[in-house]
Amino acid sequence: QVQLVESGGGLVQPGGSLRLSCAASGFRLDLYAIGWFRQAPGKEREGVGCIRRLLTITTYADSVKGRFTISRDNAKNTVYLQMNSLKPEDTAVYYCAAVPVTRFRECVVSNMEYWGKGTLVTVSS
Repeated sequence: QVQLVESGGGLVQPGGSLRLSCAASGFRLDLYAIGWFRQAPGKEREGVGCIRRLLTITTYADSVKGRFTISRDNAKNTVYLQMNSLKPEDTAVYYCAAVPVTRFRECVVSNMEYWGKGTLVTVSS
């Protein structure tokens, strides 16, 4: 059974950092593309970035480029989202999602097949 569990969310001040984790079970992480998405109150879910296979090709939304970094540890079956220089507009529920790399086309909600339940990140002073 494919399962994704996010952790690491919380309250952080503007300019601070957080690292989110996405622990995968029931499948081999290296055969899947993994994406991070977020949904702010009253807004649609949007892509933050995706990472693919051993080539660790990553793509990021313009709003987070230079501040967020996705990495993966295949041995731990875990993907991370390092978030630096956080802004109040980064406040959202963050989700990780997965799709077999052979079916990955682009880092958008509609392309992903498996989802975690999310972890809340609040950026506020």
